[in-house]
Amino acid sequence: MNWSKRRVIVTGGAGFIGSSLVDRLLGMGASVTVVDKLLTPGESWTWESKLARLSKIYAKHGIEQVQMQCMDLSTERDRFQLLAAAHDVVFHLAAVFGGREFVDVHQSECSRMLAIDQNVISASHEAGVEHLHYSSSACVYPPSLNTSGHLLTEDDILSKGEGWRSSDNLYGFAKLMGEMQLLAFYSEHGFKSSVSRYLTVYGPGEMDSSHAISALVEKALDNQDPYEVWGSGNQERGFTFVDDIVSGSILASEVVSDASPVNLGWDKRYRIRDVAELILRVSGHLPTKIHYDLSKPEGPFSRALDISRARSMGWEPRVDLEEGLRRTIEWHRQARKTPAKPRAIAQVYHGGNDPNSATLRSK
Repeated sequence: MNWSKRRVIVTGGAGFIGSSLVDRLLGMGASVTVVDKLLTPGESWTWESKLARLSKIYAKHGIEQVQMQCMDLSTERDRFQLLAAAHDVVFHLAAVFGGREFVDVHQSECSRMLAIDQNVISASHEAGVEHLHYSSSACVYPPSLNTSGHLLTEDDILSKGEGWRSSDNLYGFAKLMGEMQLLAFYSEHGFKSSVSRYLTVYGPGEMDSSHAISALVEKALDNQDPYEVWGSGNQERGFTFVDDIVSGSILASEVVSDASPVNLGWDKRYRIRDVAELILRVSGHLPTKIHYDLSKPEGPFSRALDISRARSMGWEPRVDLEEGLRRTIEWHRQARKTPAKPRAIAQVYHGGNDPNSATLRSK
């Protein structure tokens, strides 16, 4: 796919992975519109920080205005369809998500993804979008397969006969249903799409301290002592750097059209306690004690992916954990020094059915 001048929507484009994807697509010459649901200014520093990051990304590519529509995708289907009709490709990253505790506790919140995915997928099809890429998750896999001796393959979904609990809570099940919708739309309507299942993504730009690496980095930069790690520290993950996830997502959108899922992640496992110690070493923080808080959720014991299918496409992760952590820690350090106040003019659409009637807001 030649991305030059292609008109692309990135839902969830103000988020951690989404903003990195926007950056890459702009660099490839695409025209990118962000769709996200952001808080009203003043309600949260995160809103300002995300918009500031987007402003810098667009400015980096010589674009004065952030092209953005603020909308609630769980309810504003018609408005999204009107916008999608003027675009060629949709990268659908918008989701309801938090860290481990959120996935375990906030099931009703996660269920809103069923509405979000249905609206985006059906509206994109009816709008004549050429291709939709869906960001799924390793949470679609049965928790009982999260063992040290098993690499999860794309065919492991629903393999344990556990009903909807064959996924990691309702979050994982909702992601799986999004995949199923795309398979149905391809089978019945020929609607082209691709699916990437992400695994424990980290890197520069992540502002949600409910995620493991972001939280551990912030605690290190706060010089926390005792240094707190959730759970026993023996749980294992295949951590994946955000740049690798972006590369894999774009590649999947170029070579897959039948909604076949592709695992994107490391097939190498790291214990959380080893990751924490590496963060402490790289950051230079030397606490007198590391406290493993067993009262906190730690999620599945072990999770890593078989990435044979991704390798057959020509993708594999390039950034190892130590290098990725160095880049991530440096980003967090710089973010602490820089006020989170967007300087650029952002073109933001608030409500109404006419995407051309925008309000310009100085940030």
